[in-house]
Amino acid sequence: MKKANVINLKGENVKELKLNENIFGIEANDIVLKKALRLQLDSLRQGTAKTKTRTEVSGGGRKPYRQKGTGNARQGSIRAAQYRHGGIVFGPTPRDYGFKMNRKERVLALKSALTHKLNDGELVIVDNLEMKDLKTKTVKNLIETLKLEGKVLFVTKGEAENLYMATRNLGYADAIMAEDINVLDIVNSDTLVCDEEAINYIEEVLN
Repeated sequence: MKKANVINLKGENVKELKLNENIFGIEANDIVLKKALRLQLDSLRQGTAKTKTRTEVSGGGRKPYRQKGTGNARQGSIRAAQYRHGGIVFGPTPRDYGFKMNRKERVLALKSALTHKLNDGELVIVDNLEMKDLKTKTVKNLIETLKLEGKVLFVTKGEAENLYMATRNLGYADAIMAEDINVLDIVNSDTLVCDEEAINYIEEVLN
């Protein structure tokens, strides 16, 4: 049984929490984890690159010169690819870079990311993350008090408006709801801070 300490916002140990080994203690599958990351990153691409083919560029409605007798190679249009201002051959067209990934793979990737965070000592569990105000200074003091390093991701199931407002001006801190937790945000953070309700919700959904 995996166990983790639960602390309060002052950094004091409150109790010990038993974690579900089917979520936080699996053998991480890095191949599926990488696939899930690529899926999220590819889905963020616009895919709007576009070039014009010879049927779309302006001009070139007639044959530039007669077929025979000029000594030149035969040509049908001055908008063919070899001409200046001609169409582009095999150029990019608007597309969707997303691809299909099975639900079981997505769940396994999320479990693998959470397991890595726990094993690397980058998972911090607090009893609650309710902020009394929405000042950025409050979150900065909290990060210093808890001695959190690098980029911090706060995950909460409770009231998050103050937490979100307090972190949005910090380039090294972010806050999301437990139902919005995803592989990219987890991997992109150096420290994952979850409240106890968020851990219970994650275990309930992924189990």
